[in-house]
Amino acid sequence: MSWLQVRLAIQPQQAPQWEDTLLELGAVSVTFMDGEDQPIYEPDLGTTPLWSRTHLLALFEDDVDPEALQQHIQLLGGDNTPELHMEQLEDQDWERSWMDNFHPMRFGQRLWIVPSWHTAPEPDAVNLLLDPGLAFGTGTHPTTALCLEWLDSQALEGCNVLDFGCGSGILAIAAKLLGAKQLTCTDIDTQALEATRDNANRNNIAADDLLLYLPEDMPVGQFDVVVANILAGPLVELAPKLIQYTQVGGRIALSGILAEQAQEVRDAYSAAFALAPTAEKDGWVCISGVRI
Repeated sequence: MSWLQVRLAIQPQQAPQWEDTLLELGAVSVTFMDGEDQPIYEPDLGTTPLWSRTHLLALFEDDVDPEALQQHIQLLGGDNTPELHMEQLEDQDWERSWMDNFHPMRFGQRLWIVPSWHTAPEPDAVNLLLDPGLAFGTGTHPTTALCLEWLDSQALEGCNVLDFGCGSGILAIAAKLLGAKQLTCTDIDTQALEATRDNANRNNIAADDLLLYLPEDMPVGQFDVVVANILAGPLVELAPKLIQYTQVGGRIALSGILAEQAQEVRDAYSAAFALAPTAEKDGWVCISGVRI
């Protein structure tokens, strides 16, 4: 069986209208995809976060008349009809059009992120099994990549690690597979905590080695390693708390920071850390250091 796929390039505020419209026109499914590889950080509980440029994909059965459907869409949208593209997809093509976007990726010298439908390119390497999902963090964005490369470069054997704003849990899980002993993860979104638990289970991390908290429930304590891949503003605001979480001699990595925001974040942490040179990738940076 083949399908007709309709792709609309929309703005986030247009999503409810166009989702309802396409379902009323007979779409059997409507999904949203990132239009330009933009990360989503810490969405509000109960919301459906969308990107500043979003692609809406609607799937119709193959007996739909494409020309008539396009005319209906343009009639309903009028002058505000988004850019529209249609194509026929076979069942296998529909599945692969999504899966083919994700391949095993290497970070540093030891670490690979491997989707479940791929064979690990280096079976003896550190292979983290992770599939794309709602919670942000599959290694495709520079901020995640910078943090993964930093973790790969660290000696983590026996360390207690805090992943602050854990998303999918990718950073904490990578730390565990690279030798860390105990993981503590926190996020404001309970969906992110569930995603972290599921991804940890998939990577055979024992339940006793993973502690999950909403931020308001975090216990008092200090950690050998702290990673926080969120945004520059929250990182500056949270500096006293993240400094407190890092024990003397402990290490920190901060990302989700645009290059032009780097100095502001460095200034917020420089009194408490001996900071390393800023690492940069595609206009994003990671700031790391050792607590003094």
